[in-house]
Amino acid sequence: MAETAEITFDDFMKVDIRAGIITRAEPFPEARKPAIKLWVDFGPELGEKKSSAQITAHYAPETLVGKQVLAVVNFPPRQIGPVRSEVLVLGLPDDDGQVVLIGPDQPVAKGARLF
Repeated sequence: MAETAEITFDDFMKVDIRAGIITRAEPFPEARKPAIKLWVDFGPELGEKKSSAQITAHYAPETLVGKQVLAVVNFPPRQIGPVRSEVLVLGLPDDDGQVVLIGPDQPVAKGARLF
């Protein structure tokens, strides 16, 4: 088993993970690896943010609208081809290494912070 670095609770609190709802999803054919462009609504405080995710093994764009997800919202924006990714949508690998999105198991308010 890989050893993990210890962090403090204050370190953990620096990572701002929020719940959002996917409002729009489109294929991202310009990406080097198959991906989907996402627009995620984090509520009135943060608004809608754009991202891209390599999630095509389990998701089609039309199945994502309305899905609640978790994302890191305080990383600096990153240019991925023609897309300026503003948040990092979170997921876990399945047995084949393909990303499965993570989100709350019951609805929560847009912008709710993980703690």
